[in-house]
Amino acid sequence: MDKVAIGRVVLTSREHIIGLEPLEKGLMGTLLRYPYEVRDEKEYFDDIQDVKVTKDMLDLAKHIVNQRAADFDPEKFEDHYEAALTELINAKRNGTTIAAKPRPRGENVVDLMDALKKSLASETAAPKGKKARKASVGQKEMLLPIEGKRGAEKKKVAKPERSTKRKAG
Repeated sequence: MDKVAIGRVVLTSREHIIGLEPLEKGLMGTLLRYPYEVRDEKEYFDDIQDVKVTKDMLDLAKHIVNQRAADFDPEKFEDHYEAALTELINAKRNGTTIAAKPRPRGENVVDLMDALKKSLASETAAPKGKKARKASVGQKEMLLPIEGKRGAEKKKVAKPERSTKRKAG
């Protein structure tokens, strides 16, 4: 009937409004917010200055988004906090002395300005005998996706695709 039922449910000793809607062979519940919990967007966005984005930057952003777009796969995510907490609890159960782990140091921190300057210096000092190619009028940079080791492994092992999209209806 394309209807959602609204009800009340108590979770963690607090009453919530819940929306119930049919989903395949069951029901899906969505917790809703009370009006006092929802703040006006102006509270968040009034302090943000208006910035003019150039067409080139917008095109680049669209290109990046299109290259990175994919179906949502919840198996790609893991709860690092829960794993660390479980490890801590198990260590305490075993009587191991718990000490704070040292913070990871950024060993391979790169100064982007230095890297850019070095890159520009190497471009201007082109090897002898080779001329730098000039771009033709209207020629744009070709952007290709970069795949690391994981990307190559995923291509070898093709998993059957599983859609997690909800059906409209």
